[in-house]
Amino acid sequence: VLALARGRSFSPVAIIISGLVVSLTCSSASALLMAANREYSEELFIWQSGSLIQNGDAVVLGFAPWLAMAGIAAFLLLRPLRLLDLSDEGAESLGTKSVVTRLAGMTVAVALSSMVVAAVGVISFVALAAPALVRLAGARTLRQRMIWAPLAGAMLLWLTDRLVQVLPFTSEIPAGVATAFLSAPLLFLLLPKLRTSPDRDGAMLSSVRRRSGWPCLLLGLVAMALLLCAALVIGRGAAGWHVASAAELADLLPLRAPRIVVAVCAGMMLGVVGTLMQRMTGNPMAAPEVLGISGGASLGILLLFVATSDVNRPAMIAAGLVGALVSLAMVSPTGRRQPIAPDRLLLSGVAVATMASAFSAVMLASGDPRLDTLIGWLSGSTYRATAADATIAAVTATALLAIVPLTSRWLEILPLGEAASRGLGLGLFRVRVVLLVLISVPTTIATLVIGPLSFVGLMAPHLARMLGLQRALPQLFASAMLGGIMLVSADWAGRMLIFPWQIPAGLLAALVGGPYFMVLMWKGRQ
Repeated sequence: VLALARGRSFSPVAIIISGLVVSLTCSSASALLMAANREYSEELFIWQSGSLIQNGDAVVLGFAPWLAMAGIAAFLLLRPLRLLDLSDEGAESLGTKSVVTRLAGMTVAVALSSMVVAAVGVISFVALAAPALVRLAGARTLRQRMIWAPLAGAMLLWLTDRLVQVLPFTSEIPAGVATAFLSAPLLFLLLPKLRTSPDRDGAMLSSVRRRSGWPCLLLGLVAMALLLCAALVIGRGAAGWHVASAAELADLLPLRAPRIVVAVCAGMMLGVVGTLMQRMTGNPMAAPEVLGISGGASLGILLLFVATSDVNRPAMIAAGLVGALVSLAMVSPTGRRQPIAPDRLLLSGVAVATMASAFSAVMLASGDPRLDTLIGWLSGSTYRATAADATIAAVTATALLAIVPLTSRWLEILPLGEAASRGLGLGLFRVRVVLLVLISVPTTIATLVIGPLSFVGLMAPHLARMLGLQRALPQLFASAMLGGIMLVSADWAGRMLIFPWQIPAGLLAALVGGPYFMVLMWKGRQ
Protein backbone atom coordinates (compact mmCIF):
# COMPACT_ATOMS: atom_id res chain seq x y z
CA VAL A 1 0.00 0.00 0.00
CA LEU A 2 2.74 2.44 0.91
CA ALA A 3 4.67 1.64 -2.26
CA LEU A 4 1.61 2.27 -4.42
CA ALA A 5 0.71 5.49 -2.58
CA ARG A 6 4.27 6.86 -2.42
CA GLY A 7 4.12 8.63 -5.78
CA ARG A 8 1.20 10.73 -4.50
CA SER A 9 2.81 11.69 -1.17
CA PHE A 10 0.61 9.21 0.70
CA SER A 11 -2.54 11.23 0.04
CA PRO A 12 -5.68 9.80 1.71
CA VAL A 13 -7.36 8.87 -1.59
CA ALA A 14 -4.25 7.09 -2.86
CA ILE A 15 -3.95 5.11 0.40
CA ILE A 16 -7.65 4.15 0.36
CA ILE A 17 -7.50 2.99 -3.27
CA SER A 18 -4.26 1.07 -2.77
CA GLY A 19 -5.61 -0.51 0.40
CA LEU A 20 -8.79 -1.63 -1.35
CA VAL A 21 -6.86 -3.37 -4.12
CA VAL A 22 -4.50 -5.07 -1.68
CA SER A 23 -7.40 -6.02 0.60
CA LEU A 24 -9.41 -7.61 -2.21
CA THR A 25 -6.37 -9.60 -3.32
CA CYS A 26 -5.61 -10.82 0.20
CA SER A 27 -9.27 -11.70 0.78
CA SER A 28 -9.20 -13.84 -2.35
CA ALA A 29 -6.02 -15.60 -1.24
CA SER A 30 -7.39 -16.30 2.25
CA ALA A 31 -10.68 -17.57 0.81
CA LEU A 32 -8.76 -19.93 -1.46
CA LEU A 33 -6.71 -21.27 1.46
CA MET A 34 -9.82 -21.85 3.55
CA ALA A 35 -11.70 -23.48 0.67
CA ALA A 36 -8.77 -25.83 0.07
CA ASN A 37 -8.55 -26.77 3.76
CA ARG A 38 -12.20 -26.83 4.73
CA GLU A 39 -11.85 -29.57 7.36
CA TYR A 40 -9.22 -27.59 9.31
CA SER A 41 -10.85 -24.16 9.03
CA GLU A 42 -13.57 -24.08 11.71
CA GLU A 43 -11.45 -22.24 14.30
CA LEU A 44 -10.15 -19.95 11.56
CA PHE A 45 -13.73 -19.03 10.59
CA ILE A 46 -14.47 -18.13 14.21
CA TRP A 47 -11.28 -16.05 14.49
CA GLN A 48 -12.07 -14.31 11.18
CA SER A 49 -15.41 -13.16 12.57
CA GLY A 50 -13.74 -11.42 15.55
CA SER A 51 -14.41 -13.49 18.67
CA LEU A 52 -13.45 -12.02 22.07
CA ILE A 53 -13.72 -15.36 23.89
CA GLN A 54 -10.51 -15.96 25.88
CA ASN A 55 -9.19 -18.77 28.06
CA GLY A 56 -7.21 -16.58 30.43
CA ASP A 57 -5.44 -13.24 30.88
CA ALA A 58 -2.43 -14.00 28.67
CA VAL A 59 -3.62 -11.74 25.85
CA VAL A 60 -4.28 -8.84 28.23
CA LEU A 61 -0.87 -9.18 29.87
CA GLY A 62 0.79 -9.43 26.46
CA PHE A 63 -1.01 -6.33 25.20
CA ALA A 64 -0.19 -4.06 28.14
CA PRO A 65 3.48 -3.19 27.46
CA TRP A 66 2.90 -2.78 23.72
CA LEU A 67 -0.11 -0.54 24.32
CA ALA A 68 1.95 1.59 26.69
CA MET A 69 4.80 1.97 24.18
CA ALA A 70 2.38 2.77 21.38
CA GLY A 71 0.69 5.40 23.54
CA ILE A 72 4.03 7.06 24.26
CA ALA A 73 4.95 7.02 20.56
CA ALA A 74 1.56 8.48 19.61
CA PHE A 75 1.93 11.39 22.05
CA LEU A 76 5.46 12.07 20.79
CA LEU A 77 3.91 12.44 17.33
CA LEU A 78 1.23 14.79 18.62
CA ARG A 79 2.74 18.07 17.38
CA PRO A 80 3.78 16.80 13.91
CA LEU A 81 0.39 15.17 13.42
CA ARG A 82 -1.37 18.38 14.42
CA LEU A 83 0.57 20.24 11.75
CA LEU A 84 -0.83 17.91 9.10
CA ASP A 85 -4.12 19.79 9.45
CA LEU A 86 -2.33 22.42 7.38
CA SER A 87 -1.31 21.83 3.78
CA ASP A 88 1.86 19.81 3.16
CA GLU A 89 3.66 23.03 2.23
CA GLY A 90 2.50 24.74 5.42
CA ALA A 91 3.58 21.81 7.59
CA GLU A 92 7.01 21.66 5.97
CA SER A 93 7.50 25.41 6.38
CA LEU A 94 7.09 24.84 10.13
CA GLY A 95 9.79 22.18 10.16
CA THR A 96 7.72 18.99 9.78
CA LYS A 97 8.26 16.42 7.04
CA SER A 98 4.69 15.43 6.20
CA VAL A 99 5.70 12.17 4.52
CA VAL A 100 7.82 11.11 7.52
CA THR A 101 5.02 12.03 9.92
CA ARG A 102 2.45 10.01 7.99
CA LEU A 103 4.78 7.03 7.86
CA ALA A 104 5.49 7.22 11.59
CA GLY A 105 1.82 7.54 12.47
CA MET A 106 0.85 4.64 10.21
CA THR A 107 3.64 2.51 11.70
CA VAL A 108 2.17 2.88 15.19
CA ALA A 109 -1.36 2.28 13.89
CA VAL A 110 -0.37 -0.81 11.90
CA ALA A 111 1.54 -2.29 14.85
CA LEU A 112 -1.47 -1.95 17.16
CA SER A 113 -3.90 -3.21 14.50
CA SER A 114 -1.75 -6.26 13.81
CA MET A 115 -1.66 -7.24 17.47
CA VAL A 116 -5.43 -6.90 17.82
CA VAL A 117 -6.15 -8.94 14.69
CA ALA A 118 -3.68 -11.65 15.69
CA ALA A 119 -5.19 -11.93 19.17
CA VAL A 120 -8.96 -11.68 18.63
CA GLY A 121 -9.56 -11.54 14.88
CA VAL A 122 -11.02 -8.84 12.66
CA ILE A 123 -12.82 -6.09 14.61
CA SER A 124 -14.42 -3.75 12.08
CA PHE A 125 -15.01 0.00 12.23
CA VAL A 126 -14.10 0.68 15.89
CA ALA A 127 -10.93 2.50 14.79
CA LEU A 128 -13.03 4.62 12.44
CA ALA A 129 -16.06 5.20 14.65
CA ALA A 130 -14.37 6.08 17.95
CA PRO A 131 -12.43 9.18 16.76
CA ALA A 132 -15.47 10.40 14.81
CA LEU A 133 -17.74 10.02 17.84
CA VAL A 134 -15.44 11.92 20.19
CA ARG A 135 -15.06 14.68 17.61
CA LEU A 136 -18.86 15.01 17.44
CA ALA A 137 -18.98 14.95 21.24
CA GLY A 138 -16.75 18.03 21.43
CA ALA A 139 -13.14 16.79 21.32
CA ARG A 140 -11.89 19.40 18.86
CA THR A 141 -8.13 19.25 19.33
CA LEU A 142 -5.93 16.33 18.39
CA ARG A 143 -4.74 15.98 22.00
CA GLN A 144 -8.34 15.65 23.21
CA ARG A 145 -9.14 13.08 20.53
CA MET A 146 -5.96 11.13 21.34
CA ILE A 147 -7.07 10.86 24.97
CA TRP A 148 -10.78 10.18 24.49
CA ALA A 149 -10.83 8.06 21.33
CA PRO A 150 -9.18 4.99 22.97
CA LEU A 151 -11.70 5.19 25.81
CA ALA A 152 -14.58 5.53 23.34
CA GLY A 153 -13.26 2.56 21.34
CA ALA A 154 -13.02 0.46 24.49
CA MET A 155 -16.56 1.42 25.49
CA LEU A 156 -17.94 0.66 22.02
CA LEU A 157 -16.44 -2.80 21.91
CA TRP A 158 -17.39 -3.57 25.54
CA LEU A 159 -21.01 -2.53 24.93
CA THR A 160 -21.13 -4.57 21.73
CA ASP A 161 -19.75 -7.61 23.53
CA ARG A 162 -22.30 -7.28 26.32
CA LEU A 163 -25.09 -6.88 23.79
CA VAL A 164 -24.27 -10.04 21.85
CA GLN A 165 -24.16 -12.02 25.11
CA VAL A 166 -27.71 -11.10 26.11
CA LEU A 167 -29.43 -11.27 22.71
CA PRO A 168 -31.81 -14.26 22.44
CA PHE A 169 -29.96 -16.19 19.73
CA THR A 170 -29.15 -19.89 19.79
CA SER A 171 -25.42 -19.12 19.64
CA GLU A 172 -23.37 -16.06 20.49
CA ILE A 173 -22.67 -13.65 17.62
CA PRO A 174 -18.95 -12.80 17.44
CA ALA A 175 -18.20 -9.26 18.57
CA GLY A 176 -16.35 -8.44 15.34
CA VAL A 177 -19.44 -9.17 13.29
CA ALA A 178 -21.66 -7.19 15.63
CA THR A 179 -19.40 -4.14 15.44
CA ALA A 180 -19.56 -4.31 11.63
CA PHE A 181 -23.36 -4.29 11.64
CA LEU A 182 -23.63 -1.59 14.29
CA SER A 183 -20.86 0.68 13.04
CA ALA A 184 -21.45 0.58 9.28
CA PRO A 185 -24.70 2.60 9.56
CA LEU A 186 -22.83 4.96 11.86
CA LEU A 187 -20.23 5.44 9.14
CA PHE A 188 -22.93 6.48 6.67
CA LEU A 189 -24.21 9.05 9.15
CA LEU A 190 -20.71 10.42 9.72
CA LEU A 191 -19.59 10.59 6.08
CA PRO A 192 -21.27 13.95 5.35
CA LYS A 193 -19.40 15.42 8.34
CA LEU A 194 -15.98 14.09 7.37
CA ARG A 195 -13.60 16.59 5.87
CA THR A 196 -12.24 15.55 2.48
CA SER A 197 -9.84 17.00 0.00
CA PRO A 198 -10.33 17.29 -3.75
CA ASP A 199 -9.18 14.33 -5.77
CA ARG A 200 -5.66 15.17 -6.83
CA ASP A 201 -5.05 11.71 -8.14
CA GLY A 202 -7.33 11.81 -11.14
CA ALA A 203 -7.27 8.61 -13.07
CA MET A 204 -5.01 6.19 -11.31
CA LEU A 205 -3.56 4.90 -14.54
CA SER A 206 -1.51 6.76 -17.09
CA SER A 207 -3.23 8.04 -20.18
CA VAL A 208 -2.76 6.30 -23.48
CA ARG A 209 -3.09 7.22 -27.10
CA ARG A 210 -6.58 6.94 -28.53
CA ARG A 211 -7.15 4.31 -31.17
CA SER A 212 -9.93 3.35 -33.49
CA GLY A 213 -12.09 0.96 -31.51
CA TRP A 214 -13.62 -1.33 -34.10
CA PRO A 215 -10.48 -3.20 -35.29
CA CYS A 216 -9.64 -3.97 -31.63
CA LEU A 217 -13.18 -5.18 -31.08
CA LEU A 218 -13.00 -7.51 -34.06
CA LEU A 219 -9.71 -8.95 -32.82
CA GLY A 220 -11.21 -9.37 -29.35
CA LEU A 221 -14.23 -11.15 -30.80
CA VAL A 222 -12.01 -13.60 -32.67
CA ALA A 223 -9.86 -14.16 -29.55
CA MET A 224 -12.93 -14.83 -27.41
CA ALA A 225 -14.36 -17.29 -29.96
CA LEU A 226 -11.06 -19.20 -30.10
CA LEU A 227 -10.84 -19.23 -26.30
CA LEU A 228 -14.38 -20.60 -25.95
CA CYS A 229 -13.61 -23.39 -28.41
CA ALA A 230 -10.36 -24.22 -26.61
CA ALA A 231 -12.07 -24.28 -23.19
CA LEU A 232 -14.68 -26.63 -24.59
CA VAL A 233 -12.41 -29.19 -26.29
CA ILE A 234 -9.07 -29.02 -24.44
CA GLY A 235 -8.87 -30.60 -21.01
CA ARG A 236 -6.81 -32.64 -18.63
CA GLY A 237 -7.62 -36.09 -17.36
CA ALA A 238 -6.01 -39.05 -15.63
CA ALA A 239 -3.97 -39.76 -18.78
CA GLY A 240 -2.81 -36.14 -19.16
CA TRP A 241 -3.79 -33.42 -21.61
CA HIS A 242 -6.42 -34.35 -24.16
CA VAL A 243 -8.26 -32.75 -27.10
CA ALA A 244 -11.82 -34.03 -27.24
CA SER A 245 -13.07 -35.59 -30.45
CA ALA A 246 -16.48 -34.88 -31.95
CA ALA A 247 -17.85 -38.08 -30.42
CA GLU A 248 -16.51 -37.20 -26.95
CA LEU A 249 -18.02 -33.72 -27.09
CA ALA A 250 -21.50 -35.24 -26.88
CA ASP A 251 -20.66 -36.42 -23.35
CA LEU A 252 -18.56 -33.38 -22.36
CA LEU A 253 -20.96 -30.69 -23.61
CA PRO A 254 -23.52 -31.02 -20.76
CA LEU A 255 -20.65 -30.77 -18.23
CA ARG A 256 -18.50 -28.02 -19.71
CA ALA A 257 -20.92 -25.84 -21.67
CA PRO A 258 -22.93 -24.49 -18.68
CA ARG A 259 -19.70 -23.53 -16.86
CA ILE A 260 -18.26 -21.81 -19.93
CA VAL A 261 -21.48 -19.94 -20.71
CA VAL A 262 -21.86 -18.81 -17.08
CA ALA A 263 -18.23 -17.65 -16.92
CA VAL A 264 -18.27 -15.73 -20.21
CA CYS A 265 -21.65 -14.09 -19.56
CA ALA A 266 -20.81 -13.15 -15.96
CA GLY A 267 -17.48 -11.69 -17.12
CA MET A 268 -19.17 -9.67 -19.87
CA MET A 269 -21.79 -8.33 -17.46
CA LEU A 270 -19.21 -7.32 -14.86
CA GLY A 271 -17.04 -5.64 -17.51
CA VAL A 272 -19.98 -3.56 -18.76
CA VAL A 273 -21.14 -2.74 -15.22
CA GLY A 274 -17.65 -1.57 -14.24
CA THR A 275 -17.55 0.77 -17.24
CA LEU A 276 -21.01 2.14 -16.43
CA MET A 277 -20.04 2.80 -12.82
CA GLN A 278 -16.72 4.47 -13.63
CA ARG A 279 -18.30 6.78 -16.17
CA MET A 280 -21.36 7.53 -14.07
CA THR A 281 -19.42 8.43 -10.93
CA GLY A 282 -16.31 9.89 -12.59
CA ASN A 283 -14.31 7.63 -10.26
CA PRO A 284 -11.64 5.43 -11.91
CA MET A 285 -11.86 2.92 -9.03
CA ALA A 286 -15.63 2.42 -9.16
CA ALA A 287 -16.56 -1.25 -9.59
CA PRO A 288 -19.16 -3.64 -8.14
CA GLU A 289 -16.54 -5.11 -5.78
CA VAL A 290 -15.13 -1.79 -4.58
CA LEU A 291 -18.38 0.12 -4.06
CA GLY A 292 -20.13 -2.74 -2.27
CA ILE A 293 -22.64 -3.66 -5.00
CA SER A 294 -21.46 -7.26 -5.16
CA GLY A 295 -21.32 -7.26 -1.35
CA GLY A 296 -24.91 -6.01 -1.13
CA ALA A 297 -26.13 -8.69 -3.53
CA SER A 298 -24.28 -11.42 -1.62
CA LEU A 299 -25.60 -10.06 1.70
CA GLY A 300 -29.16 -10.32 0.40
CA ILE A 301 -28.59 -13.93 -0.66
CA LEU A 302 -26.92 -14.80 2.66
CA LEU A 303 -29.87 -13.35 4.58
CA LEU A 304 -32.12 -15.57 2.48
CA PHE A 305 -30.01 -18.57 3.51
CA VAL A 306 -30.64 -17.67 7.16
CA ALA A 307 -34.34 -16.88 6.77
CA THR A 308 -35.42 -20.06 4.99
CA SER A 309 -34.25 -23.58 4.29
CA ASP A 310 -35.98 -23.71 0.90
CA VAL A 311 -33.64 -21.65 -1.27
CA ASN A 312 -34.41 -21.61 -5.01
CA ARG A 313 -33.10 -19.59 -7.92
CA PRO A 314 -35.99 -17.06 -8.22
CA ALA A 315 -35.80 -16.36 -4.49
CA MET A 316 -32.00 -15.91 -4.69
CA ILE A 317 -32.35 -13.52 -7.64
CA ALA A 318 -34.96 -11.46 -5.77
CA ALA A 319 -32.89 -11.36 -2.57
CA GLY A 320 -29.70 -10.47 -4.43
CA LEU A 321 -31.45 -7.74 -6.41
CA VAL A 322 -32.88 -6.18 -3.24
CA GLY A 323 -29.44 -6.28 -1.60
CA ALA A 324 -27.77 -4.69 -4.63
CA LEU A 325 -30.40 -1.93 -4.88
CA VAL A 326 -30.19 -1.16 -1.15
CA SER A 327 -26.40 -0.94 -1.29
CA LEU A 328 -26.62 1.30 -4.35
CA ALA A 329 -29.13 3.52 -2.55
CA MET A 330 -26.74 3.78 0.41
CA VAL A 331 -23.62 4.47 -1.66
CA SER A 332 -24.89 6.60 -4.55
CA PRO A 333 -26.25 9.62 -2.63
CA THR A 334 -22.82 10.16 -1.08
CA GLY A 335 -21.16 10.19 -4.48
CA ARG A 336 -23.87 12.42 -5.91
CA ARG A 337 -23.51 15.06 -3.20
CA GLN A 338 -19.72 14.97 -3.33
CA PRO A 339 -18.68 14.18 -6.92
CA ILE A 340 -15.13 15.46 -6.30
CA ALA A 341 -14.59 13.38 -3.14
CA PRO A 342 -13.97 9.80 -4.24
CA ASP A 343 -12.75 8.85 -0.77
CA ARG A 344 -16.31 9.29 0.55
CA LEU A 345 -17.65 7.08 -2.23
CA LEU A 346 -15.03 4.43 -1.53
CA LEU A 347 -15.68 4.50 2.23
CA SER A 348 -19.39 3.98 1.54
CA GLY A 349 -18.52 0.91 -0.50
CA VAL A 350 -16.21 -0.31 2.26
CA ALA A 351 -19.07 -0.12 4.77
CA VAL A 352 -21.39 -2.25 2.64
CA ALA A 353 -18.67 -4.75 1.69
CA THR A 354 -17.61 -5.10 5.33
CA MET A 355 -21.15 -5.89 6.45
CA ALA A 356 -21.42 -8.57 3.77
CA SER A 357 -18.02 -9.99 4.71
CA ALA A 358 -18.92 -10.04 8.41
CA PHE A 359 -22.19 -11.83 7.78
CA SER A 360 -20.54 -14.41 5.53
CA ALA A 361 -17.99 -15.02 8.32
CA VAL A 362 -20.87 -15.77 10.72
CA MET A 363 -22.38 -18.19 8.22
CA LEU A 364 -19.04 -19.94 7.75
CA ALA A 365 -18.57 -20.30 11.50
CA SER A 366 -22.14 -21.51 12.11
CA GLY A 367 -21.74 -25.12 10.98
CA ASP A 368 -24.73 -24.81 8.62
CA PRO A 369 -25.22 -28.05 6.65
CA ARG A 370 -25.30 -26.02 3.42
CA LEU A 371 -21.80 -24.73 4.16
CA ASP A 372 -20.02 -26.54 1.32
CA THR A 373 -22.34 -25.00 -1.25
CA LEU A 374 -21.94 -21.61 0.41
CA ILE A 375 -18.12 -21.77 0.42
CA GLY A 376 -18.03 -22.65 -3.27
CA TRP A 377 -20.40 -19.81 -4.11
CA LEU A 378 -18.56 -17.24 -1.98
CA SER A 379 -15.32 -18.25 -3.72
CA GLY A 380 -16.66 -17.43 -7.18
CA SER A 381 -17.12 -21.01 -8.35
CA THR A 382 -18.84 -22.39 -11.46
CA TYR A 383 -18.81 -25.94 -10.04
CA ARG A 384 -22.57 -26.22 -9.80
CA ALA A 385 -23.50 -24.21 -12.89
CA THR A 386 -26.58 -25.65 -14.55
CA ALA A 387 -28.25 -25.16 -17.91
CA ALA A 388 -30.79 -22.92 -16.16
CA ASP A 389 -27.97 -20.74 -14.75
CA ALA A 390 -26.40 -20.51 -18.21
CA THR A 391 -29.75 -19.50 -19.73
CA ILE A 392 -30.38 -16.80 -17.12
CA ALA A 393 -26.85 -15.40 -17.51
CA ALA A 394 -26.99 -15.49 -21.32
CA VAL A 395 -30.38 -13.74 -21.49
CA THR A 396 -29.27 -11.04 -19.03
CA ALA A 397 -25.94 -10.44 -20.82
CA THR A 398 -27.64 -10.25 -24.23
CA ALA A 399 -30.25 -7.80 -22.96
CA LEU A 400 -27.55 -5.67 -21.32
CA LEU A 401 -25.43 -5.52 -24.49
CA ALA A 402 -28.54 -4.59 -26.50
CA ILE A 403 -29.52 -1.75 -24.13
CA VAL A 404 -26.22 -0.09 -23.18
CA PRO A 405 -25.54 1.40 -26.67
CA LEU A 406 -28.59 3.59 -26.04
CA THR A 407 -26.77 5.13 -23.06
CA SER A 408 -23.56 6.00 -24.92
CA ARG A 409 -24.34 9.73 -25.16
CA TRP A 410 -24.99 9.89 -21.41
CA LEU A 411 -21.74 8.10 -20.70
CA GLU A 412 -19.77 10.55 -22.86
CA ILE A 413 -21.23 13.53 -20.98
CA LEU A 414 -21.38 12.34 -17.34
CA PRO A 415 -17.57 12.33 -16.75
CA LEU A 416 -17.59 16.07 -17.52
CA GLY A 417 -19.29 16.75 -14.18
CA GLU A 418 -22.75 17.61 -12.91
CA ALA A 419 -22.83 21.24 -14.06
CA ALA A 420 -21.68 20.42 -17.59
CA SER A 421 -24.12 17.51 -17.79
CA ARG A 422 -27.05 19.73 -16.84
CA GLY A 423 -25.86 22.39 -19.26
CA LEU A 424 -25.89 19.83 -22.08
CA GLY A 425 -29.47 18.86 -21.33
CA LEU A 426 -29.17 15.66 -19.29
CA GLY A 427 -31.91 14.94 -16.77
CA LEU A 428 -29.52 13.62 -14.13
CA PHE A 429 -32.11 11.98 -11.90
CA ARG A 430 -33.65 10.01 -14.75
CA VAL A 431 -30.24 9.11 -16.19
CA ARG A 432 -28.95 7.88 -12.84
CA VAL A 433 -32.05 5.77 -12.16
CA VAL A 434 -31.73 4.05 -15.54
CA LEU A 435 -28.00 3.45 -15.08
CA LEU A 436 -28.49 2.16 -11.54
CA VAL A 437 -30.97 -0.41 -12.80
CA LEU A 438 -28.54 -1.41 -15.58
CA ILE A 439 -25.85 -1.80 -12.90
CA SER A 440 -27.81 -3.62 -10.20
CA VAL A 441 -29.62 -6.29 -12.26
CA PRO A 442 -26.54 -7.68 -14.10
CA THR A 443 -24.46 -7.47 -10.91
CA THR A 444 -27.08 -9.51 -9.07
CA ILE A 445 -27.23 -12.16 -11.80
CA ALA A 446 -23.43 -12.36 -12.05
CA THR A 447 -23.13 -12.61 -8.25
CA LEU A 448 -25.77 -15.32 -8.20
CA VAL A 449 -24.21 -17.55 -10.85
CA ILE A 450 -20.51 -17.11 -10.02
CA GLY A 451 -20.29 -15.56 -6.54
CA PRO A 452 -19.13 -12.17 -5.22
CA LEU A 453 -15.34 -12.47 -5.69
CA SER A 454 -13.76 -11.05 -8.83
CA PHE A 455 -11.66 -8.15 -10.06
CA VAL A 456 -13.28 -8.18 -13.50
CA GLY A 457 -15.54 -5.17 -13.01
CA LEU A 458 -12.55 -3.12 -11.85
CA MET A 459 -9.98 -4.27 -14.40
CA ALA A 460 -11.85 -4.66 -17.68
CA PRO A 461 -12.66 -0.93 -18.20
CA HIS A 462 -9.04 0.04 -17.46
CA LEU A 463 -7.68 -2.61 -19.83
CA ALA A 464 -10.02 -1.36 -22.55
CA ARG A 465 -8.79 2.17 -21.92
CA MET A 466 -5.18 0.99 -22.08
CA LEU A 467 -5.93 -0.41 -25.54
CA GLY A 468 -6.83 3.13 -26.56
CA LEU A 469 -10.62 2.75 -26.46
CA GLN A 470 -11.61 6.02 -24.79
CA ARG A 471 -15.05 6.56 -26.32
CA ALA A 472 -18.00 5.14 -24.41
CA LEU A 473 -19.42 2.66 -26.93
CA PRO A 474 -16.16 0.95 -27.97
CA GLN A 475 -15.07 0.85 -24.32
CA LEU A 476 -18.33 -0.81 -23.27
CA PHE A 477 -18.02 -3.61 -25.82
CA ALA A 478 -14.29 -4.02 -25.26
CA SER A 479 -14.85 -4.26 -21.50
CA ALA A 480 -17.50 -6.90 -22.10
CA MET A 481 -15.16 -9.00 -24.23
CA LEU A 482 -12.20 -8.56 -21.90
CA GLY A 483 -14.35 -9.50 -18.90
CA GLY A 484 -15.60 -12.61 -20.67
CA ILE A 485 -12.08 -13.58 -21.71
CA MET A 486 -10.75 -13.13 -18.16
CA LEU A 487 -13.38 -15.24 -16.44
CA VAL A 488 -13.39 -18.01 -19.08
CA SER A 489 -9.60 -18.16 -18.85
CA ALA A 490 -9.78 -18.24 -15.05
CA ASP A 491 -12.42 -20.98 -15.09
CA TRP A 492 -10.46 -23.13 -17.54
CA ALA A 493 -7.16 -22.61 -15.69
CA GLY A 494 -8.88 -23.33 -12.37
CA ARG A 495 -10.03 -26.70 -13.73
CA MET A 496 -6.64 -27.61 -15.16
CA LEU A 497 -3.84 -26.23 -12.98
CA ILE A 498 -4.11 -28.58 -10.00
CA PHE A 499 -6.19 -31.36 -11.56
CA PRO A 500 -8.06 -33.32 -10.16
CA TRP A 501 -8.75 -30.47 -7.71
CA GLN A 502 -10.15 -27.15 -8.86
CA ILE A 503 -9.61 -23.49 -8.11
CA PRO A 504 -12.77 -21.33 -8.23
CA ALA A 505 -12.78 -18.99 -11.22
CA GLY A 506 -13.57 -15.88 -9.17
CA LEU A 507 -10.69 -16.53 -6.79
CA LEU A 508 -8.22 -17.17 -9.59
CA ALA A 509 -9.34 -14.04 -11.47
CA ALA A 510 -8.86 -11.98 -8.30
CA LEU A 511 -5.50 -13.57 -7.46
CA VAL A 512 -4.19 -12.82 -10.96
CA GLY A 513 -6.04 -9.54 -11.46
CA GLY A 514 -5.09 -7.99 -8.12
CA PRO A 515 -1.30 -8.09 -8.59
CA TYR A 516 -1.68 -7.13 -12.24
CA PHE A 517 -3.76 -4.12 -11.29
CA MET A 518 -1.17 -3.16 -8.68
CA VAL A 519 1.45 -3.17 -11.45
CA LEU A 520 -0.75 -0.85 -13.51
CA MET A 521 -1.18 1.48 -10.53
CA TRP A 522 2.58 1.40 -9.94
CA LYS A 523 3.30 2.37 -13.55
CA GLY A 524 0.78 5.18 -13.40
CA ARG A 525 1.70 6.57 -9.98
CA GLN A 526 3.85 9.37 -11.34
